[in-house]
Amino acid sequence: MSGHGHQLSEEEAAAMFEPPSWDERYSGPEQVWSGNPNAQLVAEVAGLTPGTALDVGCGEGGDVIWLARQGWRVTGADFSANGLARAARHAEQAGVADRTDWWQVDARTFTADGRSFDLVTSHFLHPPDGGMVAVTRRLAGAVAPGGHLLVVGHAPSEVFTHLTAGQRRAMFVAEDLLPGLPDDFEALVVEQRPRTVTRDGVTVGIHDSTLLARRTS
Repeated sequence: MSGHGHQLSEEEAAAMFEPPSWDERYSGPEQVWSGNPNAQLVAEVAGLTPGTALDVGCGEGGDVIWLARQGWRVTGADFSANGLARAARHAEQAGVADRTDWWQVDARTFTADGRSFDLVTSHFLHPPDGGMVAVTRRLAGAVAPGGHLLVVGHAPSEVFTHLTAGQRRAMFVAEDLLPGLPDDFEALVVEQRPRTVTRDGVTVGIHDSTLLARRTS
């Protein structure tokens, strides 16, 4: 999130949304993410009764591992084979491999294929050109009756002015996602939540767009 370094072209930025870019990113020796669970996942899920969960865009598996430690049976889904391999390794190291499985799938095209989960969660997926509404609809299709859907992403902010216009357009406020909820869902949380992050030694304020909904039937 820093403004340093190479300014991406729109073509380079678009390529970042595709699997080869993430496979390359996950191919190096260093860990890409902190391994800590996302703040809004902890805030919203800590009070739920553990059941089955699907984490779409799971990356290196930080959220999957946290959920498994809370007693959930978790499927981590991502379009990067390297990311999934790394996540599975982290789950093994964390001692929760028996509570996790993995699914290589692109959030933009996946369907639940008859599977359903008590919790479907996705954090910081940002498909280009407002595509998150359609992704939200796909995610909702995997929620079991009575289950919950949690979608979290970056709200637009001047902090992100170094990004390309396409990357900034991919950001959203929670209300933007409401058209993606089917009729049998009720929205429980629709808000932007403040959070601080530190990049390159500088602490800045950002907002997590947070949508929590429950399937009523």
